[in-house]
Amino acid sequence: MEASGVKIMAKNREAYHEYFVEEKMEAGIELTGTEVKSIRQGTLSLKDAWCAVKDGELWLRQMHISPYEKGNIFNKDPLRPRRLLMHKREITRLFGKVKQDGYAIIPLSVYFRGPRVKVEIALCKGKKLYDKREDAARKDARRQIDRTMKERNQR
Repeated sequence: MEASGVKIMAKNREAYHEYFVEEKMEAGIELTGTEVKSIRQGTLSLKDAWCAVKDGELWLRQMHISPYEKGNIFNKDPLRPRRLLMHKREITRLFGKVKQDGYAIIPLSVYFRGPRVKVEIALCKGKKLYDKREDAARKDARRQIDRTMKERNQR
């Protein structure tokens, strides 16, 4: 992905464990200058981040961007809500899905596309405990198969 001018700064690995990812989209994000500089240093976390639609706008909440060390008075609150930039019709479609079908909008990654910061968001449905166990068993089986294949190839 980095060859095409995209540099991934953070990924939300926990999202794939907690949710079924149904549909992925790209959104711009409204940031201040010190936040962009801090992201360039890689000091952000998507661990507890989620998105909400409020007054026809899409907001990213609980994404932590550490204050820029040389930013002094220009630094903002690390956990402040940040507006995501998408077309109005996309936002209303997402809002309809979230309200009716029990979906959630979860950020999957933050990356630079050229000079701009972008957020990959996904329409997700929550996993039940038995789904998580099933995924873990499938992953473990795949790991075991890979291990035995590697052993056979070395002989």
